[in-house]
Amino acid sequence: MSNSMVQSNLDWLAAQHAQEIIRRTNDKKAGDVDNTVTKALGVLQENGVYACLLYLKAKEKENGDIVVDEMLNLLDDLSFDWGKPPSNKAEDVLCYITEKVTDTDHLERLLLAKEILEQMLIYARYGAKARS
Repeated sequence: MSNSMVQSNLDWLAAQHAQEIIRRTNDKKAGDVDNTVTKALGVLQENGVYACLLYLKAKEKENGDIVVDEMLNLLDDLSFDWGKPPSNKAEDVLCYITEKVTDTDHLERLLLAKEILEQMLIYARYGAKARS
């Protein structure tokens, strides 16, 4: 598979999961969704995948749970055989991220996961802005 085909498939995955965040938060204020996604994006870019999910679980509650769920769905769709955590509880999600995603033996996978999650959050942010 060519590099551009892989990249377009990853972009498609990011867009699909971003749209799902917007669909699942349709009953929420667009500004609140934009705020949650923007803050999560900042934490992801500055501090990494684990910090982003920790932030969402600790500070963003309802909107955060939806974003976390879609982040986990996107990671599962990457076909790295990471599976999914047994539940959406903070301790299960964070343990999963530590054991599967941030494993330093697969740095390339972690960097790819971070990049695709950033793209998803950027699309979700613009989707929330478009909805307002």
